[in-house]
Amino acid sequence: MLDKFTLEECKNDPEVLALKIKNLEHAINQSELIINESKMDSDSLMFLRRKIANSIQDLETLYLIKQNIF
Repeated sequence: MLDKFTLEECKNDPEVLALKIKNLEHAINQSELIINESKMDSDSLMFLRRKIANSIQDLETLYLIKQNIF
């Protein structure tokens, strides 16, 4: 979940917003690769999937900020 400070910084600075979006997209992609190639136990995989879901929600919020909707 994005904290209030990060949200405000993303609203006020397009460079911070772009960097945060890029970092989240990369983290999501890498996490999905780990899951696809993984032989982790199911609890660890579920934890990672929850983290990915939270990151996707954060990314969607950042996309809304980028479109000046949020």
